[in-house]
Amino acid sequence: MIRAQKIYIGGWFQRTTLHLSEIYDFLRDGASPLDLDKEKLKELRKAIGIIAVQVILGPLDYIDLKTEYGIHVKIFEDGLMVLSTRSEHTFDDDIDLLRNFYEKKLSPGISYIFSLGAPVPKELAQIKTIYPYFILFHKAHIQDIEEVLMHFHQQKYLDVRKKELEIYRGDKLYIINNISEHIETIESFVEEQIFIREFKGQLHRYLNLHRNIWEKIAEVKERGTIRGSEVGAFKERIESYEKTINFIEARINQMDTYVHTRQTLFKTSKKYDQLRDVLDFKHETLINTLEYIKDLWALTKSYVLSALNLFSAIQAKSTESSVKNLTVVTSIGVGATVLTLISQKVPEFKIANFVYVLILAAVGYGSEKIMRILAKRKMYKIHDAQLAKDI
Repeated sequence: MIRAQKIYIGGWFQRTTLHLSEIYDFLRDGASPLDLDKEKLKELRKAIGIIAVQVILGPLDYIDLKTEYGIHVKIFEDGLMVLSTRSEHTFDDDIDLLRNFYEKKLSPGISYIFSLGAPVPKELAQIKTIYPYFILFHKAHIQDIEEVLMHFHQQKYLDVRKKELEIYRGDKLYIINNISEHIETIESFVEEQIFIREFKGQLHRYLNLHRNIWEKIAEVKERGTIRGSEVGAFKERIESYEKTINFIEARINQMDTYVHTRQTLFKTSKKYDQLRDVLDFKHETLINTLEYIKDLWALTKSYVLSALNLFSAIQAKSTESSVKNLTVVTSIGVGATVLTLISQKVPEFKIANFVYVLILAAVGYGSEKIMRILAKRKMYKIHDAQLAKDI
């Protein structure tokens, strides 16, 4: 099989120039301004195998990192990260080299220096990342391209053929056949394509979270009733949804800045001249999709808050019912005790009286338990406002 020139993988994580400075301090000196274990920082830095690291200033500043594993890394201030290596082995080995370096060497260090602060909700933390990868060839024949697609079991979704280069895209695989284009232009395409794909992928994850949260709440509402013992646990679940909603809302509101910055650079930088017909309108599409997700997320937040209010009211009703039952039991016990005291002329300690008190306490305790069980088993109606159909 034909040998590739270079292989790239990458991802995008919401960052700022502040984060870039912290990453650079860690990569350069194993340092952090935060109260983190200094020895662990040194160990994590050593695992990366750094040969050289520097900050390159430009429209978007980035860290340029070279490692002893033959891997070159670019980390941009907006969170875009691109890893590349010159192909020395099979495609699978080279891709595994890049992925393992990121997951086992680079990512642990970066995750550690950002380990303080607001935790990521489990709904996001559990998402498995699938990296897009790019294989660069030089003057390959179409038969070679088709052989590579077959090797990765990829269906060709589209191809772009220009005089200077050809681009073939599968599901998570991009093949670039360089005929006469500058490597800087090709790498600019790779970087922008990773950003576009990852930005879109993040919005898609938020769309799926909206669907999951909505369906889990609707599933209970549509039952029409809920058992008293279930109310507390379900209300706690909705409260966790509310925290997730607020966290993601903040992230969604930050995404405008990233896509508008990338759009401006794409429209004004000459290095994208050869790619305009390939990437044109991609940023506009992302902006439109982002606005859709914002509106959808506002609706999701409103739905979660209304559900929280609804089940809080049901829980309050359940608690009120339990208190009333307990009050009745207590009143009966107190009344019986008072009547007993009135019927006696002089209080005397007798075994019979002591046994009577124990029996009364046992009856009260048992009654209270029975009342609690009944309250938990009691079914409460879920009164939820429905969409008007007569408008």
